[in-house]
Amino acid sequence: MAAVNRVYAARLVGMVVLGPDGESLGRVRDVVISISIVRQQPRVLGLVVELLTRRRIFVPILRVTAIDPGAVTLATGSVSLRKFTQRPGEVLVLGQVVETVVRVDDPDLPQLAGIDVYVVDLGIEQTRTRDWMVTKVAVRPPRRLARRSNVHIVDWQHVQGLTPSGLAMPDQGVAQLLEQFAGQRAVEVAEAIRELPDKRRYEVVNALDDERLADVLQELSEDQQAAMLKQLPAERAADVLEAMDPDDAADLLGAMTPLDAEQFLRRMDPEDSEDVRRLLAHSPDTAGGLMTSEPVVLAPDTTVAEALARVRDPDLTPALASLVFVTRAPTATPTGHYLGCVHLQRLLREPPADLVSGIVDKDLPNLGPEDSLAAVTRYFAAYNLVCGAVVDEQNHLLGAVSVDDVLDHLLPHDWRDREEPELFTTSEGAS
Repeated sequence: MAAVNRVYAARLVGMVVLGPDGESLGRVRDVVISISIVRQQPRVLGLVVELLTRRRIFVPILRVTAIDPGAVTLATGSVSLRKFTQRPGEVLVLGQVVETVVRVDDPDLPQLAGIDVYVVDLGIEQTRTRDWMVTKVAVRPPRRLARRSNVHIVDWQHVQGLTPSGLAMPDQGVAQLLEQFAGQRAVEVAEAIRELPDKRRYEVVNALDDERLADVLQELSEDQQAAMLKQLPAERAADVLEAMDPDDAADLLGAMTPLDAEQFLRRMDPEDSEDVRRLLAHSPDTAGGLMTSEPVVLAPDTTVAEALARVRDPDLTPALASLVFVTRAPTATPTGHYLGCVHLQRLLREPPADLVSGIVDKDLPNLGPEDSLAAVTRYFAAYNLVCGAVVDEQNHLLGAVSVDDVLDHLLPHDWRDREEPELFTTSEGAS
């Protein structure tokens, strides 16, 4: 199929990026253009490509040899793996331009004169010198009576407002960005949000619902979490904290000043804040500080079928789903007398009608709330576990530590933001 030399930039998002031998390198996540203060035709600089490892890199547009309806092909399989960092003068089409408010002065479109319209997409075209330039702007007037208005294609020179100052205007829409995030995991959304300019980042954060935002915040560094939380209205910030896992909320508040943390805690629902306060009472590098207060806890008369239904909860991490804990009433932490745990594999082998009390592992040692991070790590290694019970001296289950919490504390504080060495990948091998 013949390559095209005209395409709409936002439609490239999600396309597969291929090397010269047809090997898949990743997918397009955005298009980078230059927009200057002086009125000058915007030039396409390159693509933001998400590799299979989720790292986002910059690929210069001159490396692109063909854009087909289903894929973007590079002239070489050698690409820099340096993480994409936006530079001055660079603008993201999907991240910044789409849904910008502009004005149109096209004499062929008098119905658009003097009204605000929204950028839907940018048409880019390859010139004889192989450069790609922005030649068209797709715009849409505001909705009327809940009816979607028509899209109009305008030559770029008839569009006013595609300037750095225009892109800096507040309250820009984020519908198309959210549409891109819809099928992505929270960690992938967090990575994309982290790379947006501050203005767009907070517009996206404000548009996400509380549950989704809580999931995304948990994938950011504590400094980034705190900065975003403080940008939210106080009541909404409390709602987001309530939607977070208690251990993640405790880690976030523990990184703040006591005064700031207390202000958030007072706005939270008392039941939610109580769980977080209990976790904050422990040192962050102990089992008590690492644990979640919401593992799967069952009464002794729970059937195997009911236990399996509980661990199928999609909100559970695989680590927390690997063990269920059996206690006397109450089963909310801190629980009644702790009886032991049942491994997921054991549940899968037992008749559905049997009770969990008959298959409880009572011999597995437990962690204490004051056990150190090193002790927790040795515990997981010694017993080949990814989750472990934290039990106090009175034999009450306080919570459970999972391996992902341990890894978060073993890795450097800024591990999410650290730059990997610059590497290259080619169809012949690394160079």
